[in-house]
Amino acid sequence: MKICETKKGLILEVSVKPKSREFGVVVDGDEVIVYCKSDPVGGNANRELIREFSRLFRRKVELVSGFTSKQKRLLIRDAEKNQVEAILTRS
Repeated sequence: MKICETKKGLILEVSVKPKSREFGVVVDGDEVIVYCKSDPVGGNANRELIREFSRLFRRKVELVSGFTSKQKRLLIRDAEKNQVEAILTRS
């Protein structure tokens, strides 16, 4: 997993696969793959990604980069690296 610690929280790099059957998170080696149900049109997949990750981590989540790309960087506010790793490996 590519996780960087900052003063505001953690930056997590994910790869998004839109138009999937259901929302899901898979950790494949060093890569975090997120399956979103929404289309990427109009930012729908980005909104779903932020909403579901906020629920998953119970923290405020923001999209930092990758607004139009499948490779995205998310800021998870006030989170600790070991907590994020534990939650992602459980999902």
